[in-house]
Amino acid sequence: MHPIRVGLVGTGYAAKVRAESLQADARAQLVAVAGHTIDKARAFSETYAAQPAASWMELVNRAELDLLVIATINRDHGPIARAALQAGKHVVVEYPLALEWAEAEALVSLAHQQNKLLHVEHIELLSGIHQAVQTALAEIGTPLYVRYTNLNAQRPAPQKWTYSLDQFGFPFMGAVSRIHRLTNLFGRVATVTGQARFWHESAESDQYTSCLCTAQLRFANGLVAEVVYGKGEAIWRSARTLEIHAAEGGIFVDGEQGTLVQANQTRSLEMGSRRGLFAKDTAMVLDYLTTGAPLYVSLDASLYALKVADAIRRSAETGRTIELE
Repeated sequence: MHPIRVGLVGTGYAAKVRAESLQADARAQLVAVAGHTIDKARAFSETYAAQPAASWMELVNRAELDLLVIATINRDHGPIARAALQAGKHVVVEYPLALEWAEAEALVSLAHQQNKLLHVEHIELLSGIHQAVQTALAEIGTPLYVRYTNLNAQRPAPQKWTYSLDQFGFPFMGAVSRIHRLTNLFGRVATVTGQARFWHESAESDQYTSCLCTAQLRFANGLVAEVVYGKGEAIWRSARTLEIHAAEGGIFVDGEQGTLVQANQTRSLEMGSRRGLFAKDTAMVLDYLTTGAPLYVSLDASLYALKVADAIRRSAETGRTIELE
């Protein structure tokens, strides 16, 4: 059986680690790469012994490719995935699947119709941090309150697509992993209330220098979660923390350090490493395609997290609480 022949869209960090993972696995062959420009595609391809492509459309139309990996700006995920599925290719895409929930839902239906793999990367679920928290939940009883904070102070704000609403999307959709971590741990969401503020370079510019978004999620099981996401010049101190308060204890994560607190003990959690997660995701995709082994995340779970994120966006725009259940 020939190796799975892969086309890659993107030349940034995620594309680099994907290329390294594919190159290291005999079950796959990285055939061609498309970038933002042909020069970037050419330079990237030379490193990984692949062929440069003038555009992602060229990759979609190459009949010899079995799989397309999408690691480019968020805005283009949906259109590229649709074209690749329509061309009869399997698709792996970095989150989010699309910047509109309805578009993502349509792509899932298309993948089923075409009988092709559509896998959305959610490596946060593979991380040692997430798995340590998931394991420790059994020790603290019924979760009551969660506070999840992701703040990134950047001064000056970079002139990058990640600071563009058009290209990155509404922050909780572009960074939907923050929502997916919670829905994976705690289940269905009943209502959401969201707020968002952006500091733009100018009144005419889509590019912003800072954003700050908050959301309150009320889960179907009664848990209340507050989520904070912000980046840029208006943020003066970076923070990556998760607090889970429950009936019989709490879990507290600060960066890569975790602590479990109960009435009679306080102990550190073994958090493991965040290294090698793209390689693990890639290996599981190849396992699925070659042996049918199950993946670690379902399309339904990924789609549901995006639905919650979209509800936060609608709440922020309208000032209303949105009911999901």
